[in-house]
Amino acid sequence: MADKLSAVKGMNDIAPPVSAHWEWLEDTLRRLMQRYGYRNVRTPIVEHTALFVRGLGEVTDIVEKEMYSFEDRLNGEHLTLRPENTAGVVRAALEHNLLYDGGKRLYYMGPMFRHERPQRGRYRQFHQVGAEALGFVGPDVDAELVVLACDLWRELGLEGIELEINSLGQPAERQAHRQALITHLELHADVLDEDAKRRLHSNPLRILDTKNPAMQAVVNAAPHLMDFLGAESLAHFTRFRELLDAHGVAYRINPRLVRGMDYYNLSVFEFVTTQLGSQGTVCAGGRYDGLFEQVGGKPAPAVGWALGMERILELLKEQGKLPEQPAPDAYAVVPDAASVGQVMPVLRALRQQGIAVQMHAGNADGMGSMKSQFKKADASGARFALIFGSDELAQGRVAVKPLRGPRPEDGDAGAAAQTLQPLDDLAAWVEILRSR
Repeated sequence: MADKLSAVKGMNDIAPPVSAHWEWLEDTLRRLMQRYGYRNVRTPIVEHTALFVRGLGEVTDIVEKEMYSFEDRLNGEHLTLRPENTAGVVRAALEHNLLYDGGKRLYYMGPMFRHERPQRGRYRQFHQVGAEALGFVGPDVDAELVVLACDLWRELGLEGIELEINSLGQPAERQAHRQALITHLELHADVLDEDAKRRLHSNPLRILDTKNPAMQAVVNAAPHLMDFLGAESLAHFTRFRELLDAHGVAYRINPRLVRGMDYYNLSVFEFVTTQLGSQGTVCAGGRYDGLFEQVGGKPAPAVGWALGMERILELLKEQGKLPEQPAPDAYAVVPDAASVGQVMPVLRALRQQGIAVQMHAGNADGMGSMKSQFKKADASGARFALIFGSDELAQGRVAVKPLRGPRPEDGDAGAAAQTLQPLDDLAAWVEILRSR
């Protein structure tokens, strides 16, 4: 007997009933994106490794430690399973000249891959939804994206999500801050851990994001990037805040807020919660005006965000906001296997009219007892049972029995009773199955 195979560590199956929650969340996101004018874009899961090295930054954690990269054994190309999708969307926009007639609002959803330690809300194959506004320079679109996310929390009924914002300025301003930051950190080299020492001259901004308690005093005393911003960067950030204020969006300025990719500039933001332990960020993004040029195109402004679907679903579960499992409108009880050929066309006609019907499935011994079929009908969550007994079929009828709510056999005078309905005139009674 062959060894039992299982999923790769950190890459999980999503099966019923959990998959229904994913479908519900995806549908909610699609409807919201459509209302805001964002259109779906789908990019390959596999991209050239150079896209992420150039786009994310050679010394970022993702590129250095987390990417699933390999050499194509057929042609020697260096390829990578996408660790994020902003770079891929920009690559697609350039390759297909999507901005030829002006800016585009796009969204995506799908799996990403990073080799990191699996934990709650963080997996090696994880799923993101991203909203990307390409070709728009003003802070109005930055604010629009934040408001879009706030509307998503409202539609999902989520509470306790807080917004943090910051400005990273422009590259020259960050460079001046970078030099001041290195000088400050070098004065406290004895306090820096090995990770900080490694990053000191390659990516010192990321040191500000350390979780090491021994370094917090040094980090808190470090120069603030905001103090190095010029007039234009400050004006962009001020207008961004004014627009959030106009929408009544509460936020906190976090001067230590940085992003893990090198392509960000100006506005950056994160939505965070304290209800998911260490994985507190549920949605994050910002402006990345330099990315088009980094991956080989003409400069173009851009801003966007991405959220982790696993984390959103975890938060919905934590707050008891997940919807009930979907159930069919009706369950077909078929006592005699010989009747299946007559019953199935009726069920198909009902489905064509938008009625969700689940038919009882038989086995080698027949269809099973009426008692077992009604037990399965009740477990399905259906509101009605359709009983295709031999007597009913001989009359050209089906018995429609309510399964939910008060029942006449319990002595409730107002309860709906079982009725007989004609098979040759579905329109006469299909509304019964649609009733809630």
